[in-house]
Amino acid sequence: MENLIPSITSVLVESTKLSVIPLRLLKPAEFEEFHARASASFTRQMEQAGFNGKDKQCCALRDDKGMVAEILCGVPSALGLYTLAVIAENIKTQFSNDFIKSVAFKIERVLSVEEANNAALGWALASYRFDHYKKDKKNPHPILLFPQGADQKRVAAMFEGICLAKNLINLPANDLNTDELANASERIAKTHNATFSKISGKDLINRNFPMIYEVGKGSDHPPHFVELNWGRDDHPRVTLVGKGVVFDTGGLDIKPPAFMGLMKKDMGGTAHVLGLAHIIMALGLPLRLRVLVSIAENSIGGNCFRPGDVIKSRKGLSVEIGDTDAEGRLVLGDALTYACEGAKPDLIVDFATLTGSARAALGHDIPALFSNNDDLLDALRDLSMKSEDPLWPMPLWQPYLAEMKSPIADLSNIGSGKAGAIHGALFLQQFIDNAVSWIHIDCYAWEQSGKAGRPQGGADTGLRSMLAFIERRYNA
Repeated sequence: MENLIPSITSVLVESTKLSVIPLRLLKPAEFEEFHARASASFTRQMEQAGFNGKDKQCCALRDDKGMVAEILCGVPSALGLYTLAVIAENIKTQFSNDFIKSVAFKIERVLSVEEANNAALGWALASYRFDHYKKDKKNPHPILLFPQGADQKRVAAMFEGICLAKNLINLPANDLNTDELANASERIAKTHNATFSKISGKDLINRNFPMIYEVGKGSDHPPHFVELNWGRDDHPRVTLVGKGVVFDTGGLDIKPPAFMGLMKKDMGGTAHVLGLAHIIMALGLPLRLRVLVSIAENSIGGNCFRPGDVIKSRKGLSVEIGDTDAEGRLVLGDALTYACEGAKPDLIVDFATLTGSARAALGHDIPALFSNNDDLLDALRDLSMKSEDPLWPMPLWQPYLAEMKSPIADLSNIGSGKAGAIHGALFLQQFIDNAVSWIHIDCYAWEQSGKAGRPQGGADTGLRSMLAFIERRYNA
């Protein structure tokens, strides 16, 4: 799939030659006044449609010739990210494809910058569909004139980064193997004039990335370690680390079919860091950005790693393999060790579809959030709620580290207790320099049911919150 980053210009424009239909956004306190001064015809149409200004309602008002004069939209007091996504979906269900192709829409009110950005981005996100393999492509998405005051560059960058992440997650492993994920990373680096390097196959042993090699050696597609660098040396150093397991069979501790069906998304951590990196670079944020991606396929074969094996790590710690299905923490461990070497970053953030235990604790929509800095946890949780992109803190409970002891190695890759998400995070912490601030996000990267602006499939979970956090932390 060549076009991983779609253009926003197909759904949001500055001007148009098409007929423009106003969208009248009515907040809760405004309906009664509008209803009182509306014409008899408009009043009758609202009553017949059952429109009373409630959130998520839409009502097309027609003139005496039967043409749509405007569309009334009930909205909340503060426009959230998905408010206009719901409106766009309502419009698509009310009108024919031919009509939608023939017109554009314009918001008829002055919005704050935040609301204008939310409106524009939400409208655009409602256009996303992964239909690459379908013979019949998606129905047309209505066009919106950019709301007055919207930061067009920011909206476009965020739309592109989010859709990039979703596209990567949605691609099946037969089209997004380890080589293709590395190639996608290189294309993003070239787009932004970032430096790119790659270590592959047995060179990972020679360059001291043994855990990445061990996880990926059983596949016909070689493992890779990818690095992107961008920005000025005198800017704050931020390192993003992504788990890039393009497919996870579970290895010899094979997953049952019910848990293997979505394992094309096990590279969701890499998708998140590449999407976030794209936004950061497109906006030109004042950072020295480093992106580290560990890419492998956890396959079953004559050469794959086994339960009971003891493997080396870049850190020097030996790891006994208690479960070959706990492979994500292995590929991340070497990357996190490397991230702490040389010039120390001010912040390391890793994204990973790491544990089913995080899903058992928090469900599909809320990633588990860990950090070695409690102040970061509190700040990021609060920002995530304001960003409509929730993250929830969980503890790095040190007593549980005792449950990861091994009788023959420095540690095991699994714990003996039930705190699976905490065990995964504690394992990763062993490869972090304690002097470096570190955030670990254990995400699902998948929308289970589908909502307006969030269709079923690959999902950005925590990406926007982390962008907001980075911008606030570095006054970007």
